[in-house]
Amino acid sequence: MTDAPLSGLPLPGLPLPGPLLPGPLVDDAWLAARLDDPRLVVLDATALLPSPGHDGDYSSGSGHAQWAERHIPGSRHADLTGELSDHEAPYHFAVPAPEALAAALQRLGVRDGSEVVAYDSGGGIWAARLWWMLRAISVPAAVLDGGLQAWEAAGRPVLGEQEEPAPAAAGPLTPVPLPHAWAALPDVDAVLRGERPGTLVCALPESGFDGSAPTRYSRRGHIPGSLNLPGRGLLDEAGRFLPRAELAARVGAVLDDAASPVVLYCGGGISAAGAALALTLLGRDDVTLYDGSLEEWSADPARPLVQQG
Repeated sequence: MTDAPLSGLPLPGLPLPGPLLPGPLVDDAWLAARLDDPRLVVLDATALLPSPGHDGDYSSGSGHAQWAERHIPGSRHADLTGELSDHEAPYHFAVPAPEALAAALQRLGVRDGSEVVAYDSGGGIWAARLWWMLRAISVPAAVLDGGLQAWEAAGRPVLGEQEEPAPAAAGPLTPVPLPHAWAALPDVDAVLRGERPGTLVCALPESGFDGSAPTRYSRRGHIPGSLNLPGRGLLDEAGRFLPRAELAARVGAVLDDAASPVVLYCGGGISAAGAALALTLLGRDDVTLYDGSLEEWSADPARPLVQQG
């Protein structure tokens, strides 16, 4: 990745500097060189979602303790199980309304003019989820490629402390929602019935897609007509995104003939965000994410699911 020049604060009368982030993905060297930039907010999005031992075995938890044990200096923990979820929704990890999301981010030090780097210690999907949420309200954001593992492997400093740093000086955060960032249940229904163009794409592993593995939700399988693009299959063994050519080949093998837009889902809208980041890296702008995913879909026994395992 090409390293962009470090921009300082503008002098009075001079134009504001251009965007700090070079794109939706940054590496550890880029971040290390800019940790002190006052525009940059670094958020650890780690959450816990153990694999189910049997159907319906759902449990999740905050990753704050993991942040407290080891984290990038200056970072704060963004709790996707806390105020960064809408707890009135009928499924977990629901995205809050734009104003509520902006208020929660503001308490983490994000304000108008901020740019955010998200990372996690859980394989990158949590950071991708936070990145998509930020993007959906027009907050400039990127994901640290490889997350905390890549940061530590490069010999970068890691802190362990219970006290979170004080957020930057208070300021407003104005959410500007992007159209079509999120798909709701009626949108998915319309695509399934052929009333609206689009391709449903499940980002679960093959065993979750075909129903051969236990699910933490009420029923196994995938929405009829869906294609399978496992989100974790777009990463290498170190948790970094595959090289562009390899990533394009893997995505193209599934989506080359797919109708636009691409409606991504998984179990709970998390792995789907990783796939959304991969598609964005490849230049696609016709991506939407079904927030309720299979947790919402499977809760209604009248909604069809396909099992192949």
